[in-house]
Amino acid sequence: MPVEIGLLVFPNVQQLDLTGPYEVFASWPEARVRLVWKSREPVVSSTGLRLAPDATFDDCPPLDVVCVPGGVGVNPLLVDEEVLNFLRRQAKAARFVTSVCTGALVLGAAGLLGGKRATTHWASHDLLAAFGAIPVQARVVRDGALMTGGGVTAGIDFALTLVAELGGVASAQAIQLNLEYAPEPPFEAGSPSSAPAEVVAALRKRGAEVRAERERLVEAALGALAAR
Repeated sequence: MPVEIGLLVFPNVQQLDLTGPYEVFASWPEARVRLVWKSREPVVSSTGLRLAPDATFDDCPPLDVVCVPGGVGVNPLLVDEEVLNFLRRQAKAARFVTSVCTGALVLGAAGLLGGKRATTHWASHDLLAAFGAIPVQARVVRDGALMTGGGVTAGIDFALTLVAELGGVASAQAIQLNLEYAPEPPFEAGSPSSAPAEVVAALRKRGAEVRAERERLVEAALGALAAR
């Protein structure tokens, strides 16, 4: 039986949050990878890439791994009970509940982070604690059946880590080698601790509107959780 892996796909998803892990998982012969959404109508990522779901919430089988990627599109998902209920249902039997980037906040809104160590994109890392998570600064964080990846490119590290857990280190290493995943970035600007201060400030300013909306929706999600 294949390992059933479902990646949530939704409007304005950060496509590399999804396509990075997808490439790793789809390269593992033991996996059956699905893109899951409310319907099979194509959705458009935050950078314009069209993505085609191949399973819906209604017909998706029980998943061994459920994964929520991030991006600006997570904001409405924080208060979308149809999405949150799907995640809760799948989490009951899944071997791993996972996320990449700000997808972790959606897991939080579903009530799946309480008391768990987790990570997310640096610009939203401080919001994890609101959902009862224990924030950890790392590329990949595992706490039992919960595995979270940091921002965007960390999704590749996360997926390789998960394949190693489920299929063995040699399988993960073979995938890494085939993808020639040996990053040597041209700049030391991949973290707010190493990027120039003016670059960090400019990026925070550019994302201020999305951040403000996210804070409001986190509060709304917390209210919904408290009412359950």
